[in-house]
Amino acid sequence: MDVSHADKTFYPGEGLTKGDVAGYYRAVADVMVPHLRGRPLTLRRYPDGIEGEGWFQKHPGEHFPDWVRVARVPRRGGGTDPYVVCEDATTLLYLADQGTLEFHVWLSTVDAPDRPDRLVLDIDPPDGVTVGELRDVARRIRDRYEEIGLTAFVQATGGRGFHIVAPLDATAETDVVLKLSREIADSVAADDAGHLTTAQRKDKRGHRIFLDANRNGYAQTFITPYSLRARAGAPVAIPLDWHELGKAHPDGWTPEKARQRLARKKDPWHDIAAHAGSAEKALRELTG
Repeated sequence: MDVSHADKTFYPGEGLTKGDVAGYYRAVADVMVPHLRGRPLTLRRYPDGIEGEGWFQKHPGEHFPDWVRVARVPRRGGGTDPYVVCEDATTLLYLADQGTLEFHVWLSTVDAPDRPDRLVLDIDPPDGVTVGELRDVARRIRDRYEEIGLTAFVQATGGRGFHIVAPLDATAETDVVLKLSREIADSVAADDAGHLTTAQRKDKRGHRIFLDANRNGYAQTFITPYSLRARAGAPVAIPLDWHELGKAHPDGWTPEKARQRLARKKDPWHDIAAHAGSAEKALRELTG
C-alpha cells in the first residue's frame, strides 16, 4: 500500500517521517495483528505528527473503505456503536496512513464484548519513582496473580509504567473481571500502603504508585503490543519475558530496537491465549 505524504515529519526529535511510521507497522504486522484481531479498536490519530493536533477516535469515519471491518458493539444502556476491527496487515497499514500512531484495544472481542479474555493492571507512577521500584511492583503483582491461579504477562507500555496482564477464559462477565482486578490491586497495595495506592483521586495518592484497575471496565482499553506511542522518543509498547524485566524501562524501545528484537526472538506473548485462567475461580481464591 502506498503511503500518502510519506515525507511528512511525525517525530521531529527523532527525524521520523510518516513513511518511517508506516514502514515500522509493515515490519511488525505479523506479530502485532494477532493482538488486534477480533477486538474493538480505539485509534489515536496525529495526521500532522506528534506536534500537531491529535485525538482519540473510537468510531470509524464515513470515508473508511468498505474492506475495513467495522463491527457494531452493544453500548451499556442500550443501542450499539461501530468500531474498527483490524484483522490484517492491510488494515493496519491503512490506519497508519490515516495518521494513527497508537492502537488501543478492548480486553474482550467483538464476538463476546461483555466477557473479557484479558485482565490488566496498570502501574502508574508519580514523578520521581525509580524504575527499580516499578519492577519490584510488577513482580509483586505477578506473584499475586500466580497465587490465585492466573498467569502473568508483562508489557513495557512505552509510557511511564508497566502493564501486568492475565489471559482469561472469557467465561466471566466484565463486572466480575473488574471486581477481581480491583481486589487484586487493593490486596497488593495493602501490603505496602506507604508506597502503593488504589485511590482514584490524584490528590489522595500523595507520592505513591497508583495501581490502576479501571482499564477492566466495559469498553475500556489498553495499549496494543507493538504500538507506537505519541511521545517524544517514539517509544513502543513491548511485551517482555519476565527474565528481561530486570533491565527493562517502560519507554526503552524505539521502532528500530523493536524491529531488531523481533528479528532475534519470538513475541513473548505469542501463546498468551494458551494460558487462559478463570476469573471466577481467581476471585474465589483471593476473597475466600
